[in-house]
Parts: sequence; C-alpha cells; structure tokens
Amino acid sequence: MELRPTAFDHPDSLRLTAEVQQVYRERYGSEDATVVDPSEFDAPDGFFLVGYVDGEPVACGGWRARHAAESSALRNGDAEVKRMYVAAAHRGRGYGRAVLAELERAAAAAGRRRMVLETGTMQPEAIALYSSAGYEPMPPFGIYAASPTSRYFAKPLGAVADRPAGARSPEVVSERQI
Repeated sequence: MELRPTAFDHPDSLRLTAEVQQVYRERYGSEDATVVDPSEFDAPDGFFLVGYVDGEPVACGGWRARHAAESSALRNGDAEVKRMYVAAAHRGRGYGRAVLAELERAAAAAGRRRMVLETGTMQPEAIALYSSAGYEPMPPFGIYAASPTSRYFAKPLGAVADRPAGARSPEVVSERQI
C-alpha cells in the first residue's frame, strides 16, 4: 500500500469518508455527528492521508490539533485521530496499522506530543488495533463524552518522535513490495 498525504476534501478522501460514515450508520444507526472542517486537516495543525493499492484508494485517516481549552481531558499538543478507515475488501492486511503508524509519525513531526481518539463499542476491531498499538484508556471528550458506547484512548508520541526524520514504521508497505 502506498500512503499519500491527501486533502480531506479530495474526491478519494470524500469517497472513503462516506464509506466510513455508512459503517457508522450500520453499526450505530447514524453517522458520526462530530463537526469536521476540512481545513482542520491542513498543515501545520492537521494531516490526512489516503492509502492506495494498485491506484485504488483503500484506506484513509487523519489527525487534527486539539487543545486543553477544549476539554479537561485534552492537553495542548494533542492530535486527534479522525476518519480512520480501511475498505472491507482490504481488511486484515495490516493497512489500518500502517495508516495509524503514519499518522503518529506525521503528528510527532508536526510537534504534537500525544494522539487521542474516540471510538465505539460497536467497533471491536478498532479497539483491538488501538490497544495493540499502545493506546490506553483516557477520560472522555467531545460530543460523545456522555455516550455509554464511546471509548477514549491516548498514546504519547515520544517514541514516535524519536524516529529519524523520514523513517517509516515497519508496518508501512509500499506498492513495490506487494
């Protein structure tokens, strides 16, 4: 899979984020109502990427800067993971792990100190991924803070930030290796 920084409002990004919203409708009965402005994913305070296999967009994810003033659970220097998704036909190949590793690398390179995220109990595969990647439970934040089906996780970015510039996680696979 080739990971490419891509604008949040690029057609490939929009297609994949529409697919993830469909998954939310199927699992929770409605889309994610979190307000997302495409400009939040522009550098230096955000980042979005799309993963391609043989030219086909199959995965996506991004992060946006968060600040302590927004919630007592958040800290200055946080980056929130948003719209992580791998198309159903491409799951089980490590693509989600590769997207997450690249989001962490990009956030650390931008000076972010911690990744935070919200996911739900109807997404056990996401909870398993985040837990296996070193994320630990944190207090709730955002519009779903009172939801009994929401789960919140955080991970310090120190170890990620210590990687040499341009170094990629071993899970990232280029199209040449497929």
